[in-house]
Amino acid sequence: MKIINGGVTAAKGFKANGVHCGIRKNKTKRDLSLIVSKTKAAAASVYTTNLVKGAPITVTKKHLSDGYAQAIICNSGNANTCNADGIEVAENMSKITAEALNINPDDVIVASTGVIGQPLDINPIKNGLGALIAGLSENGSADAAEGIMTTDTVKKEVAVEFEIGGKVCKMGGIAKGSGMIHPNMATMLVFITTDVKISPEMLKTALSSDVKNTFNMISIDGDTSTNDMVSVLANGTAENDEIVSTGKDFDEFMKALNTITVTLCRMIAGDGEGATKLLECNVSGADSELNAKTVAKSVICSSLLKAAMFGADANWGRVLCAIGYSGAKVDVTKIDVSFKSSKGTIIVCKNGSGVDFSEEIAKEILLENEIEIIINLNAGDYKASAWGCDLTYDYVKINGDYRT
Repeated sequence: MKIINGGVTAAKGFKANGVHCGIRKNKTKRDLSLIVSKTKAAAASVYTTNLVKGAPITVTKKHLSDGYAQAIICNSGNANTCNADGIEVAENMSKITAEALNINPDDVIVASTGVIGQPLDINPIKNGLGALIAGLSENGSADAAEGIMTTDTVKKEVAVEFEIGGKVCKMGGIAKGSGMIHPNMATMLVFITTDVKISPEMLKTALSSDVKNTFNMISIDGDTSTNDMVSVLANGTAENDEIVSTGKDFDEFMKALNTITVTLCRMIAGDGEGATKLLECNVSGADSELNAKTVAKSVICSSLLKAAMFGADANWGRVLCAIGYSGAKVDVTKIDVSFKSSKGTIIVCKNGSGVDFSEEIAKEILLENEIEIIINLNAGDYKASAWGCDLTYDYVKINGDYRT
């Protein structure tokens, strides 16, 4: 398996584009994206568990009830959430997109992201569809990735090439996510495409299984969004034997999917609102998968620890504190903690107690923009990883005037 260029258009049979249609006031920013498969594709999605859900999620769930789709339409700048006419607008988005592409409206995945509680005017989308479709390209992933961004500072896209049953296959993805991220299914918006031939049932199994260890293990600010969605399209143009059950081919598919999702997890976490550092917490030595995940997520969610990482302060007590209130069953007297970056690794806690270490060396390690928090619970063979970012002054600035 190797990383390649191309994002969501790396796989055969996919085109994409992104344009500015007028939803966002800033005319230099794209705000409408489209991804299209040349044929109907197996499709699967996972959604936010927030009781307040964006209208596009309701519509997409209905459209994917048969396990197939052919296009994804997404706008940024307005979440189309908590609006009296939200369902109608989301249905209209799929209808006008389908008519323009000459496909069935039920084969369109609809997504929106942006401000909650403001009506979404369908007219800019109608007016922008012509240019959006005219510009569809096998090299359009970057434009589509830009069109789904809100407070993101960088585009997020990745693709891989791999083999299944002797056939060369490709998979790619784009994502947006910077704030309001503490998912219990996925995160903000992620769209993945592949030319692998796989049944809708097995695609759903793969996605549902993967997000438990990837997107569900991200936290930027502890807020679970109303519009979180991860969608995958698999159009089968690689012509491998269809994956209809578990086995070697399914395992290879899962490896590719996990490579895509972990890469996007790191991109999202590293681009947290106001963030200066990507934090990765790796827990080992747990006596159960649940305890490993609970510890990793608790540490990565700790506002005190996030603030300490911003200040390059090796305050390891905040790590133990987060473990202590996590609810995980651990023996505190067995916990080891280290901090690691490109500048090296430093042990700061052994068997639940502090050890002598150089504050100067620790600070040098923590001044880097990617920090690994290593925790060994010394109680078993289970492990887990979680991703987040530091907490900075700019996070408050960004969210203090988000609407205005």
